[in-house]
Amino acid sequence: MDTYHRWMEVVVPASLIGLPALSVPVGFSDEGLPMGLQIIGRQGNDAGILAIGQAWHRATEWPQKRPPLADAPVSR
Repeated sequence: MDTYHRWMEVVVPASLIGLPALSVPVGFSDEGLPMGLQIIGRQGNDAGILAIGQAWHRATEWPQKRPPLADAPVSR
């Protein structure tokens, strides 16, 4: 998303109508920035959304993932 407002356009509707939502990591952009997927469930199905998130976590092992390193060292 190019601005904070564009990001808000896709995440606010679920919250406004009271649906449970969860963001899970799905990869990194070419620039090494994290990307995610928002999972939205039926009203009252918070436990189901969390179970999907836990299954994703176990299947993808995202805590062990790191973005690609830049080719050149960072100058200070």
